[in-house]
Amino acid sequence: MVKSSKIYTCQQCGWNSNRWVGKCSNCNEWDTMIEEQFEPSYIEEFPKFETEIPVRISDVKPIDKVRIETNINEFDRILGGGIVVGSAVLIGGTPGIGKSTLLLQVCQDFSKLGHLSLYVSGEESVAQIKLRADRLCVSSENIFLIAENNLNVILKHIGKINPKLVVIDSIQAMYKPTLDSTPGTVSQVRQCANELIYLSKKTGASVFLVGHVTKQGIIAGPKVLEHLVDTVLYFEGEKFMSYRILRVVKNRFGPTNEIGIFEMFRNGLKEVRNPSEIFLSRTQSLSSGSAVISSIEGTRALLVEVQALATKSSFGTPVRKVSGVDYNRVAMIIAVLEKRAGLLLGGHDIFVNVVGGAKVYEPAADLGIAMAMASSFLDKLITNETIIIGELGLGGEVRGVSQFDNRLKEAERLGFKNIVVPKDNGKDLSGIKSLKTIEVSFLTEAIDNIL
Repeated sequence: MVKSSKIYTCQQCGWNSNRWVGKCSNCNEWDTMIEEQFEPSYIEEFPKFETEIPVRISDVKPIDKVRIETNINEFDRILGGGIVVGSAVLIGGTPGIGKSTLLLQVCQDFSKLGHLSLYVSGEESVAQIKLRADRLCVSSENIFLIAENNLNVILKHIGKINPKLVVIDSIQAMYKPTLDSTPGTVSQVRQCANELIYLSKKTGASVFLVGHVTKQGIIAGPKVLEHLVDTVLYFEGEKFMSYRILRVVKNRFGPTNEIGIFEMFRNGLKEVRNPSEIFLSRTQSLSSGSAVISSIEGTRALLVEVQALATKSSFGTPVRKVSGVDYNRVAMIIAVLEKRAGLLLGGHDIFVNVVGGAKVYEPAADLGIAMAMASSFLDKLITNETIIIGELGLGGEVRGVSQFDNRLKEAERLGFKNIVVPKDNGKDLSGIKSLKTIEVSFLTEAIDNIL
């Protein structure tokens, strides 16, 4: 029998070392090396199932029902149409963002279909979970609760109840008794996740793993955890706003970069069916520096309002502050405005903000951001019935964008009358009658036509 040994493991990335070092050589993080007990193999600890043999792909029988819909439309949509049978989903987010609330609501709707759910909490008692469940009106007899950290006990309960949905809240609180390390360490998180995912693939139970996040906003634990699961979801939201964004960063069974938008109420999370309206202020603007742009999130087109403020700097070095957009992208747009459009912004403080706490990073927002800054600098209004789409090149040229049809349909649905588009996308304008289109090839053309 091979003896165990002690190693030092980085809690950020999972890198191992035979001795303690102050800085991880893999991710360059300081003070993340923790001493752990290394066991050569734990494969014998996995649940016992019949050994499978290789089969021809043509002989594999299709699953009768691949997905199970929860009737929470935003949640089902970002997963690709519902919860895939036997899938493993990792969901992360800051404390208090609504992860446990959402999953309890998912268990409720899932159980209404006649399926059993097991909610495992490693951080709260059953009585505490019941308090939240009463507030959310979750009372299905098909939902089982347990407060347990020992993975061996949890696996036994799963075998007895045989649920179709298992929620582990959270994976960092689970531990394997055979491992000589504390819960939350890399070895514990990796081993517990491996066994739960192995169980889901063998039994067909869908497993949701709740993960803590680090101060950098990424899910705590080894990065291999995100590679093991089928889907990775991030719960985002501002502290002082009621809206929550559930973002898909990985999905083996559907599109990535999809988002679902929810609003937090006292009795739980509610879907936002028309998200573009919460990011727009359709009242007549009384000041310059505001423009509406179209952003693509997965397969969905969102219309958001970008505000910019350019004011003469009182100090030698101008201030540049951005929120919701990429800082380096804004710096490039400022340089293009100065060089190609003749707007002398070098002596001005510039602030750029996306209304509603949304985040826009795609190049198709370049022209809208540029027009918002030009509007503020020249103190000229952009009508609130105009939407601006286009990527900006370093030469001041306006380039075409992708998924143009989705953007047009969303603008038309919300009642916009004017749309500024790249001339490269002019061929895609057929069938749009309610929108007055302004085709531009250069930034100066857009400024002349709009301001």
